[in-house]
Amino acid sequence: MKIDYSTLEKKIKVNFKNKNLLIKSLTHKSFNKEQNNEKIEFLGDRVLGLIIAKKLLEIYPDEKEGILDKKFASLVNKKTCLQIAKKIDLQKYILTLKIKNSKNIIEDKVLSDSCEALIGAIYLDKGFEIIEKVILDLWSEHIKDSIVTQIDAKTKLQEFSLKKFKKLPIYKIISNTGPRHKPLFKVAVKLINTKSFIAEGKSKKDAEQNAAVLCLRNTKKI
Repeated sequence: MKIDYSTLEKKIKVNFKNKNLLIKSLTHKSFNKEQNNEKIEFLGDRVLGLIIAKKLLEIYPDEKEGILDKKFASLVNKKTCLQIAKKIDLQKYILTLKIKNSKNIIEDKVLSDSCEALIGAIYLDKGFEIIEKVILDLWSEHIKDSIVTQIDAKTKLQEFSLKKFKKLPIYKIISNTGPRHKPLFKVAVKLINTKSFIAEGKSKKDAEQNAAVLCLRNTKKI
């Protein structure tokens, strides 16, 4: 069955001058060992990183480098690239070796890698200005939701506690319930001379982060 790449081009709002470059960016090495998307993926990964880093500096000019780094990591990782790939139905356009009597399901890694390769191809075909527009459009919701406080709540709370009380926050596990494959942790955090702030999470780490967020929201009252 012939693949209609024009549908993909409409989704990403890009009309390729070099259609072969588009096809190559979506060709897995299992389909063609010589002409595949590995090198274009390498480029796309760097282009994505540059554009996201540039955007984060524009949005958070006064933020600390460590926090920017965590925001950056959450936006350019394989998981996010996979979500973007699924958003534009990229699995419909990828060329892989079809195994007889199989449903030929595209693996998540192949999908996320192909997303980066597509970015590299757009950059090569259209230049920086166009690929920047494409990425910021596709990543817009992820950028809005890029875990501003939550991802680094523990660090922020630690800094506050050390500055005000010269002591670290005290975390305590209240409970660990639910089945092994789906646990629910309840954690409390307390600063010197304050009440405990209790929150839940699917892991100990998540529960601690959530408790730290609650505590931070109340720091003005401490």
